[in-house]
Amino acid sequence: MDVFQKCFDFQDADRVRAAGVYPYFRQISSAQEPVVVMDGREVIMLGSNNYLGLANHPEVKAAAAAALERYGTGTAGSRFLNGTMDLHVELEERLAAFLGREAAVTFSTGFQVNLGSIACLLGRGDVAFLDNLDHACIIDGSRLGFGRTVKYAHNDLEDLESRLKQFENKGKLIVTDGVFSMEGDLAPLPGLVELKKRYGARLFVDDAHAIGVFGEHGRGTPEHFGVEEDVDLVMGTFSKSLAAVGGYIAGERKVIDWIKHTARSLIFSASQPPALAAAVIKALEIIEREPERRQRLWENTEYMKREFTSLGFDTGDSASPVVPLVVGEDMTAFQATAMLQQAGVFANPVISPAVPPGRAMIRTSYMATHTREHLDRALEAFAAVGRELGIVR
Repeated sequence: MDVFQKCFDFQDADRVRAAGVYPYFRQISSAQEPVVVMDGREVIMLGSNNYLGLANHPEVKAAAAAALERYGTGTAGSRFLNGTMDLHVELEERLAAFLGREAAVTFSTGFQVNLGSIACLLGRGDVAFLDNLDHACIIDGSRLGFGRTVKYAHNDLEDLESRLKQFENKGKLIVTDGVFSMEGDLAPLPGLVELKKRYGARLFVDDAHAIGVFGEHGRGTPEHFGVEEDVDLVMGTFSKSLAAVGGYIAGERKVIDWIKHTARSLIFSASQPPALAAAVIKALEIIEREPERRQRLWENTEYMKREFTSLGFDTGDSASPVVPLVVGEDMTAFQATAMLQQAGVFANPVISPAVPPGRAMIRTSYMATHTREHLDRALEAFAAVGRELGIVR
């Protein structure tokens, strides 16, 4: 048996390409702004996680450029050995202070945060309890640990409690997204905190899509729900609101110290380029001084939810700037994505197994820098495509 045979047998992408609606690896030749350039034409971007519009901010770019000039393009080593720059330490201190935590440590990607942190926290005999819609990096991190992985039904506190009861004498780690990246709904953190306390578990929140977006100060879903002191670990990424690439985890100093010395994805990976660390430091500064960006983001989000509902679209349980439109079958999602792009709108298809069969979606997401003109032009395209495909009447 040839180990490559599965590759030669793979036909799914070819079938979608043959239908002329292949939606992946699309090329963009401009910055992540409300309007991007694709194939020489302008397209309204409703598929980016650049929530606060900082990815092309002149101050962020200037900070990155200054660090590039001083430190060069890379670190040529891991954080563990020669790759820790003073900018990395400054960023970690700034993040810990911003989040109100004792300490933080940064990784080169957000995926690596969960891969390394969850794996090194789960010893033999420990159990990780994962929401059924948790991000892939949470699942992979749990699989890499020496503990056991138990999944519970999405946001179902009763199902989680029934599973916690089965492992009363084990070390327990509940891991959940704060904002679920496809559906855009929120984890029920107050209920999770209650169960954590009742069963002696620890609570780990992946707040990748909430940092800078939720809470009075932008500290994410724990601040939004008023449970910051009861969430043991909070992680986030720099590739959404924080305008760069990388990730962090924050919590008690001793726990972060353990992660720094045992997380393999940190120890054995080259560290984040200093220019990116400088960009995130500047992005944090802007988030703190310009809360109006968050306000504009929510105004845009609420406007689009109202308008989509008025048009007859099903936006599910979204409670965030991620607003999905349920379209039904996978091929319908591919067709809608292609038609929207032709009409001048970039959006993302979400198909099974990321969602249940028959619940394919078009995932839209919003920026503080979208104007009402951008949004209204996009709505016209969605209305036309929705009617043509029979998604709305």
